[in-house]
Amino acid sequence: MSGSGHFDEMYRADGSIRPHYQPLSDWIAATPAERIKQMREAANMLFHRVGITFAVYGEEAGAERLIPFDMLPHIVPLEEWGMLQRGLEQRVKALNMFLHDVYHGQEILRSGRIPAERITGNKQFRPEMVGIDVPRGIYAHIAGVDLVRAGAGEYYVLEDNLRTPSGVSYMLENRKMMMRLVPELFARQSIAPVEHYPDLLLDTLRAVAPSNADNPTVVLLTPGQHNSAYFEHAFLAQQMGIELVEGADLFVADDTVFMRNTAGPQRVDVVYRRIDDDFLDPVAFRADSMLGVPGLVNAYRAGRVTLCNAIGTGVADDKSVYPFVPEMIRFYLGQEPLLNNVPTYQLRNREDLDYTLAHLRELVVKEVHGSGGYGMLIGPTSTEREREAYRLRILDAPDNFIAQPTLSLSTCPIFVDSGVAPRHIDLRPFVLSGKQVVMCPGGLTRVALREGSLVVNSSQGGGTKDTWVLNA
Repeated sequence: MSGSGHFDEMYRADGSIRPHYQPLSDWIAATPAERIKQMREAANMLFHRVGITFAVYGEEAGAERLIPFDMLPHIVPLEEWGMLQRGLEQRVKALNMFLHDVYHGQEILRSGRIPAERITGNKQFRPEMVGIDVPRGIYAHIAGVDLVRAGAGEYYVLEDNLRTPSGVSYMLENRKMMMRLVPELFARQSIAPVEHYPDLLLDTLRAVAPSNADNPTVVLLTPGQHNSAYFEHAFLAQQMGIELVEGADLFVADDTVFMRNTAGPQRVDVVYRRIDDDFLDPVAFRADSMLGVPGLVNAYRAGRVTLCNAIGTGVADDKSVYPFVPEMIRFYLGQEPLLNNVPTYQLRNREDLDYTLAHLRELVVKEVHGSGGYGMLIGPTSTEREREAYRLRILDAPDNFIAQPTLSLSTCPIFVDSGVAPRHIDLRPFVLSGKQVVMCPGGLTRVALREGSLVVNSSQGGGTKDTWVLNA
């Protein structure tokens, strides 16, 4: 329940149930514990059978884990979702305008709103993209924006994922699982569907094909089955009815991309790539890459193929650029941000550095290029030894770090062995930009399964749950 310093999604501060959670609360009270246990076991068995696992780096070769799934949904009222959707659409529009600008006129840099060296000196900035016009001016066609709730329930954007955002397959599979296991819950409330996401995604990808492609061929480019998100790559390709390809399945001739198949070469118009920039093209980037397609960047420059997301999007979701997104919204759209950033200390600034070093015990410190929950220091749960080791890392390269207050993330109930208990969550909605900006009502809710933990990443022991946006 509330009253412990964080916002509780299900309970008000006085312990009463929030109205949109009442049907779920009634179901929990009426359902025998033994049946709930059986359903949880059935869910685990079904996820294993479908193969919904993710590879774990740094462990024994080929290790795979099942991402834990919790049956109690995260429920969002329609009015609240409408506010989030407007804020996310605004944010992603501004980020796309920023990306076009920094690879063309660089007006925002010349205005002094963002220090130029933060962008042009950023290792995610790709000089190869300067002057290249991309279809519809869209760079981040698929964005996964991480939201957290803190304080009295205010939403904050924690992170923008614009390179190769993942997790949408779990959103879709979680919904299928819930509809299979507890159909009676869907009869009690009107819940917005999510199963049309693959259609929205395919429409988005086709909408940004080169202008001369009448019936564009779209493929999904994967690094291969050893990638941690390979299940998602295969799942999305299957759901969209497109080919799942690896670098060796494609080749470039006359600045045009072709796919090898049994009927002969087939032209490819759109590549939904799930490979990082560095590995896309061994001619343009890392010469030792065995994952990419030689000549792909030349075909891209010539306008013969569209890459989704575009090369160079990483400069907009780098943690050192994150503090400037509200200013991007003001600069490009002439609007105030509808969703706030988490207050952020930039350790390249002496004042912020001094404050952070003096308050390590209270802050979360992150590497600006880090992801997946790795490389962080969570001050309140760290030891003196961990803080001292991290202090030395910061002092060695302050530019590589940011710091933020330790937010007490909102909690949502989950099933534990002893019954129902609150755990901290975040939410990753997915924003698609093609002919227009569209969203699926919901997203991937990630949950920190350990009591008191604030780390929701699956690679760090987190789980997932279904996200319900109510239609009324």
